[in-house]
Amino acid sequence: MTGSRQASRHRARAAAERSRRRKRSRTRTVLTVTVSLLVLVTAGAGWVYMRLNGNISTFSSDGVSGDRPPASTKGSNVLVIGSDGRTGGNSDLGGGDKDDVGRSDTAFLLHTYADQKHAIAVSIPRDTLVDIPPCKLPDGTWSRPQTDVMFNAAYSVGGTAKGNPACTQNTVEKLSGLRVDHTVVVDFKGFATMTEAVGGVEVCLPQDVYQRDLNPNRATRGKRIFAKGPQTVSGQRALDYVRIRHGIGDGSDIGRIKRQQAFVASLLKQIKSDGLTPTKLLPLADAATRSMTVDPGLGSADKLVSFAMSMKDIDLHNTKFVTVPWKYQGARVAIVHPDADALWASLRADRTLDGQDAGGKGHAETTAPSPGADEPDYGTGVSVAVYNGTTVTGLAARAAHMLEEHGFTVTDTTTASVRTQVKTVIEYGPGQKDQAGKVARAIPGAELTPVATTGIAVVLGTTYATEPEATASAPPSALPSQVAEDARSADDNPCSNLSYG
Repeated sequence: MTGSRQASRHRARAAAERSRRRKRSRTRTVLTVTVSLLVLVTAGAGWVYMRLNGNISTFSSDGVSGDRPPASTKGSNVLVIGSDGRTGGNSDLGGGDKDDVGRSDTAFLLHTYADQKHAIAVSIPRDTLVDIPPCKLPDGTWSRPQTDVMFNAAYSVGGTAKGNPACTQNTVEKLSGLRVDHTVVVDFKGFATMTEAVGGVEVCLPQDVYQRDLNPNRATRGKRIFAKGPQTVSGQRALDYVRIRHGIGDGSDIGRIKRQQAFVASLLKQIKSDGLTPTKLLPLADAATRSMTVDPGLGSADKLVSFAMSMKDIDLHNTKFVTVPWKYQGARVAIVHPDADALWASLRADRTLDGQDAGGKGHAETTAPSPGADEPDYGTGVSVAVYNGTTVTGLAARAAHMLEEHGFTVTDTTTASVRTQVKTVIEYGPGQKDQAGKVARAIPGAELTPVATTGIAVVLGTTYATEPEATASAPPSALPSQVAEDARSADDNPCSNLSYG
């Protein structure tokens, strides 16, 4: 019996050991498969990021001005430039001669509010008359400032096929008083490829469009290329749609901007409807990055993805498109003041078109009243140059925009020859003391100093940088109703508000 019990126990132990071995074998197999899958998934993600990183081109930040508006904690600003550069296959899509310099056909400043639930894109017509500040040239020198020139001339400064995104960024910052956090350039080829990646974009035409509407140099009307009404376009047809200028409305760039805004709105709607899944986003990201040029701050796949995902909660209805207030000035477009000033001020204060505080802090945050708030335009008719006498970056631009909000005409903003100024000084020429007094009204504590030369100049000192009046944001003026009325939401009917004139 004893031998039988021992044999039985031996068989039981042997069976248990075999069972443990089988379990360990199955566990090792499961672990091996799991680890292998993780390695494959990780390697796949790495491959995707390497591919996207390899697509991205950046432009040098050396050309960004040193005299910039201050960085803001109220939202972020991205400048989007549509380029008709002639390189990389763009000439085949209507870009023109390959040896021509790069030009910007369209541009808008996208302001994303701090609450990450609202956004607004402000279009700047390409033939708007603006002042272009000094810009860095390919040989390392800086250009002379230009006054009353077409806005798209900034992108052509330097005469290179790749254009000059930094110069356009400098110009927009000077124009708006908003610091541009990032700049993105999208060329013809990239635009066409992105529309194909999302399976086409719904657009609408107010009338039939013919070949001569796209190319007014044709001798005959040509074939019909678009029928009146809604339709889906991609690739070359999408590009033709956003480039149409003649034959619709008054044939102006303003009307084309309206259709471009409708197109971008429709593109956003299509992306949202597809869902933010890797299957849908990868082809779009691949197409976008292959034809994008960005600033170094967006120069990697993870940075671009992070930026894109930061806007995923913005509702289509809360995504607005407007054009900077404008009027015709001969064959060009002039900015309307103070309407445009009120628009820029509202964005600096992170207020939506309807006056809502979207700064992420509700209405608890208060701002100091600006000097002469009861008479906001008391500086009308007074010209003044502003010089930064300190090492505080962006101080001249900050003061200039404050003065412009009170009606002053700022003729120049630059760095003073001496950077150790403590007290702010207002220099004025013969017979200009009263006008200088108006400037002093806007800058309490500044010292009035007569000089022999004609003109009024403000030399900012470190006291201006630290005084509450300099750092507080003045309450933005009420936006003219026309600005809000002309706005397009991303969820609007694609057939509405398509032309001007």
